[in-house]
Amino acid sequence: MKRIVVVAAVAGLGLTGLAATSAQAAGPSAGTAGGFNPAAAKWHTCPADFVKQVHDLYDALYPVSTIMQCAELSVPLDYARPGGKKITLQLTRTPHTGKGKAKGDIVVNPGGPGGGGALFGPRVFAQNSAPMREAYNVIGFDPRGVGMSVPAVKCDPTWSNAVRPDYGTGDRKSVSTWLKLSKGYAEDCDKADKIGLLDHVKTIDSVNDMESIRQALNNDKLDYYGASYGTYLGSAYATMYPNNVGRMVLDGNVGPSDAWYDANLKQDVQFDKNIDYYFGWVARYDSVYHLGKTQRKVRDFFYDLRGKLKQKPVYYTDPDSGQEIAVGPDELTDVILNAGYRRSQAVWHGYAAGLSAYKAGDTATFAGTFGAQTSGEADDNGTAMYLATECTDVQWPTSWAKWHRDNTRINAKHPFETWGNAWFNAPCLFWPAKAGKPVNIGHTRNLPRNILMFQSTEDAATPYEGALDMHRRLKGSRLVVQDGDRTHCIVHRGSAKVDAYFDAYFLTGKRPEQRTVHVPQLGDPTPPSAASARTLSGAGAQKAARLEAGVIR
Repeated sequence: MKRIVVVAAVAGLGLTGLAATSAQAAGPSAGTAGGFNPAAAKWHTCPADFVKQVHDLYDALYPVSTIMQCAELSVPLDYARPGGKKITLQLTRTPHTGKGKAKGDIVVNPGGPGGGGALFGPRVFAQNSAPMREAYNVIGFDPRGVGMSVPAVKCDPTWSNAVRPDYGTGDRKSVSTWLKLSKGYAEDCDKADKIGLLDHVKTIDSVNDMESIRQALNNDKLDYYGASYGTYLGSAYATMYPNNVGRMVLDGNVGPSDAWYDANLKQDVQFDKNIDYYFGWVARYDSVYHLGKTQRKVRDFFYDLRGKLKQKPVYYTDPDSGQEIAVGPDELTDVILNAGYRRSQAVWHGYAAGLSAYKAGDTATFAGTFGAQTSGEADDNGTAMYLATECTDVQWPTSWAKWHRDNTRINAKHPFETWGNAWFNAPCLFWPAKAGKPVNIGHTRNLPRNILMFQSTEDAATPYEGALDMHRRLKGSRLVVQDGDRTHCIVHRGSAKVDAYFDAYFLTGKRPEQRTVHVPQLGDPTPPSAASARTLSGAGAQKAARLEAGVIR
């Protein structure tokens, strides 16, 4: 899936292929990961700063910070050398609330790649229904190289600082600028890698880590919920360790056949459509936002604004912190991209209010909604690990002429984020670690036939045709489809029917009898009242986007 971005660099795909030898692909192991036997997980109180972060984010849903636990799991850097150098994965456990022994441990992954799962665990638990909280522990983990796992990949702390060069339209100036920047970022990642981690962050490495987690939990089977890229990670685990799968839910599904260059191009088309739909929604409420009464007028306002910001970015200094923030065309596009991920009052209104503020001359609200810092350092771990995984899961095209030709073609009809997405992925042209070959997802002996999938038809991050590809490969799977909805990942997104299927599966094992079932989309949001509107613009819109997206940076 495409990585959620709020103030950082433009979202990249968030999908990966899976590197494995032909022998692995032909005969997946049903036992230990490369012969490695991990120690049992030792749970303890989490660090105070982490507890506070969880409290601030999720305790309004359910007081998870008071019961959450942490553990560190040592695993091989290279599973082909299980006795060699070790790295550490950060795990969290949010224990069940029922009496007696838990029904099981649901291991969860939020996607990315590069998404931190240690935080995702308590989020899923907080959003679970009371019966699910009573029954299951939820296990989150930061994948190798990510978040609190050690070491974590970080390449350039100034990478997302504003104002970045305009993404352009494939013109000579922007191409020259961004190819140089992309090469530089790849070189920075190579320099930052002190132990050879970049050679061992393919999806297959995380698959083996999940097998180590299963063993560390002392579970015969792995129960799993994966969102976005997490669907690819889960389906890869089911292919490599088919005998070890318990109950598995895949939500917002990656198309395995598009690894991973073509998947970006397909995303560009659907995100453009979703943003146009959003512009139409803004037009419906012209009495609130005053940006135009038709979709075309709002769209023209946005692209005209992008052109103005290219010539004259907006700068603003926060009077409390003294931090200068700025908005150029890249920053504007990167942030409003979140509106293409899902219908949400907080996100949709917050961004529309931010655009309206620009028109009214309110620099503070506009910059607070779309801006990024101009100096200092920011954590680029998510960007670095997205690239570290994607660039090595499968070989990307090595010819820049092909990249230029394909992105120029898509951009001609779908210009919203095509070139921004291309530049987010362009470091793969220069990546220092060797690429592998993708596993043939679903082609294995004893493939589990009890997997449950969820998907919306207008999902831009993981387009619907890719979900159908995954559904075909995972023979015996069931697919719950939310027709017409533009939400990326639909579990715990407001549909009682969707969540009922999710709960029934984990609590009783029951799945829909039909191979595919359909549920109706949710209605579009409406602008909030004047009183609540003040909390859903500026910095409030940024926080809302983080929470709504389900990926915390």
